[in-house]
Amino acid sequence: MTGTRLDLDRIRAARHVIDPVFLDSPLFRCDPLGHRLGCAVSIKLETANPVRSFKGRGTELVTSQLRDGAAVCASAGNLGWALGWSGRRRGVDVTVVASRRAPAAKLDRIRALGTTLELVDGDFEAARERAVELARQRGVRLVEDSLDVETCEGAATIGLELVDRVSPGDAVLIALGGGAMATGVGHVLKELAPGVEVICVQPAGAPAMTLSWRERRVVTTDSMATIADGVAGRFPIAAVLDDLLQVADDAVLVEEASIVAGLRLLLEEAGVVAEPSAALGVAAVLEDPGRFAGRHVVTIVCGGNADMDAYRRWAGF
Repeated sequence: MTGTRLDLDRIRAARHVIDPVFLDSPLFRCDPLGHRLGCAVSIKLETANPVRSFKGRGTELVTSQLRDGAAVCASAGNLGWALGWSGRRRGVDVTVVASRRAPAAKLDRIRALGTTLELVDGDFEAARERAVELARQRGVRLVEDSLDVETCEGAATIGLELVDRVSPGDAVLIALGGGAMATGVGHVLKELAPGVEVICVQPAGAPAMTLSWRERRVVTTDSMATIADGVAGRFPIAAVLDDLLQVADDAVLVEEASIVAGLRLLLEEAGVVAEPSAALGVAAVLEDPGRFAGRHVVTIVCGGNADMDAYRRWAGF
């Protein structure tokens, strides 16, 4: 495989650094969901950990290098909670910058850790600009999700947990935002299970990375509109795109109605409360059932930090 920034030996070694509470997350065949979707479906449940998302795998690697240090990050919520959790465990002083529009539940959980939280007007990109400024002013580590290879290689440990459970012809559906999970899991699968199709899924309302993958160059967007806040960005990172081009077989866009339908199906048929970003894989099958008919599909449920008032509206109760 053409090289990426990631390294399989480092990914394997990461399992000895990451707190075991984030490793070996549940992976199970969900026949009721598969019956509804017309294919065999396995769920990789990345919500069964203290921060309810896969982000802790990467922040464990970052903070292992910063014991008793300090770090700043921009976050839509999940990275900030994970970095705060890992930072508290290792004595790292963490500041999180987030948009005021971020889900209140995610912001409350960051505050509950005692992590410093600064809110800004605008979207995630405004938070990213402020985080860069703070890190420069303070002379501390700026943690940039997806750009920092540790965040990708932490997420890649999910791939190590999948390779013995997939076969050639299977498809693994991965939510695509900044690209850490997609490049990480994709790298491992292409190295160790090359016959498996790696499909990235992004909301049509926040399509920048998918458009970039299709055109093989960075494509930015002026705005974004999606309930899947965890994958909503407008400015793809060139180095991450280069990695993604090596490991993704396809990148697809899905509509908001399909994301909501995916949330409902995960709740009704799997008993899983997922945030919108985590329902993207199910949404992709709903929009193109013929592509997946009769196949084995693995969907990574990457987070469960939904705003519950909004979730009740989406789920219809």
